[in-house]
Amino acid sequence: MNEIKLGRYEHYKGKQYEVVGLARHSETLEELVVYKALYKSEFGENALWVRPKEMFLEMVEVESEKVARFKYLKS
Repeated sequence: MNEIKLGRYEHYKGKQYEVVGLARHSETLEELVVYKALYKSEFGENALWVRPKEMFLEMVEVESEKVARFKYLKS
């Protein structure tokens, strides 16, 4: 899966986020995923975050099992 769908995702640690778009780094042109937290945190409600697309899509190891860092839930 190299494409990012807009919509709701669940992070492997359990919190939910909404992908609102894709962006490019102004110097390197690296693709970045723009997403907002769907919970209140120390950074406020609906805090915006960016992460390199490659990292957003990667698999991580949890208890000796490979899982998606972010799992798509719905649009």
